[in-house]
Amino acid sequence: MITVYRAVLAATLVTAGGAAIAPTIVTRAQRDQQQPVIQRVLDETFEKYRNLKEGKNADYIPALAKVNPELFGITLVTADGKVYTAGDVGTQVSIQSISKVFTLAKVIEQDGPEKIEKTIGVDATGMRFNSIVSIEFSQKSLGGPEMNSLVNPGAIATTSMVNGSSAAEIWNSILGYYSDFAGRPLTVLDDVYQSEAATNQRNQAIGALMYAYGYIKANPAQATDIYTRQCSVGVNAKDLAMMAATLANGGKNPVTNKQVMTPDNVPYVLSVMATAGLYDDSGKWLYHTGLPAKSGVGGGIIAVAPGKFGVAVVSPPLDDAGNSVRAQKVIREIVARLHANPYEVRPRTVATTGSR
Repeated sequence: MITVYRAVLAATLVTAGGAAIAPTIVTRAQRDQQQPVIQRVLDETFEKYRNLKEGKNADYIPALAKVNPELFGITLVTADGKVYTAGDVGTQVSIQSISKVFTLAKVIEQDGPEKIEKTIGVDATGMRFNSIVSIEFSQKSLGGPEMNSLVNPGAIATTSMVNGSSAAEIWNSILGYYSDFAGRPLTVLDDVYQSEAATNQRNQAIGALMYAYGYIKANPAQATDIYTRQCSVGVNAKDLAMMAATLANGGKNPVTNKQVMTPDNVPYVLSVMATAGLYDDSGKWLYHTGLPAKSGVGGGIIAVAPGKFGVAVVSPPLDDAGNSVRAQKVIREIVARLHANPYEVRPRTVATTGSR
C-alpha cells in the first residue's frame, strides 16, 4: 500500500536540483487508495509512541509547566484538503515560536523578501534561540548579519516591522493572518500570555538591545509585548497542520481555498524554516527528514512537504534544545514511511527489449 502512495506523490516530485521528474498519471481510484495508507501510518505511529516518556515540559514559563505532558495529537493535511488525525487533536496549546514563521510570512508579503534579508538576515546563528551574544555578533562591522526571524532577537524585530497605526491595529493584523492560515478564528490563551509577560525580562532586554542597534526603529517595549502575545495564541494539532498545509499548497488554505500568501513568497519562508526551524538541532532535523519545519516550546512541531502536505504533532515534553521529543520522532517516521523526503529520489529504470 505504501508504494501506491509513492506513485501518487510522484506526480509532484522534483529532484533536489529542481528538475522535474516525469509525472505519474494518477487515477481517481489511486487517489482514493492513498487515504487508508496515510491514516494507517498515522494510527500506527501514534500507537508506537503514545507511551514515550522522554523529555519534560518547558518550565521557564510557569503556564507551560502546567500543561498535561500526556497530551499527544497528530494531524496531516494534504495539499488538496484531506485531513487525517490520530490522538488528541482538539486540545489547545500555545503556538510559541511556531508563530515566528507566520509573522515572517506577513512581513515578506508586506515588504518583499529582500527587506528581511537586508535588515534582519536569513542566516542560522549557531547559538541558542534567545541568545543575546548573537546580537553583538550580528553587527555588520563583524561581517553580519548572522541572524534570522526564527530566533528571538530577529523575531521581535520582525514583529516590529508589521504595519499598523497602533498596537491594536498591528495585533489584529497578525492574529487575523494566523487565523487565515489555520482556517478558523484563533484567540490568545490569556493565562499563557499573563505568565509570559510576567517572566519575559530577557526578551525585554533583547528588544531594547535590538532597538539600540537599529533593528527595531521605535517602541521596543511594544514590539516585545506584541511578540509575547503572538506566542500565546492557542492552537491545536489540526490548526498547526492546516497552517503548514497552507504553506505546502503555495500559500492557499487547502480547505477554505483562501489565498493567504503569494505563491512566489512561500519558498523564502520555507528556506528559513529549513535552516533554522528547530533551534540548535535544525541541521540534524534536515539531515533526517529533508523538510522545512518549525518547533515551539509549547510542544508543537510543524513540517511542510511542498506540494504534498503539512503535518503537525503536539506533545509538550521537550529535549534540551527545546524541541518536542515525541513530535520529532513521529514526524520523522511519517516522512520516512510516506517517502516524503524531497531528497529521496531514485534513479529511473529504463525498460529495454534487448540489443539488436
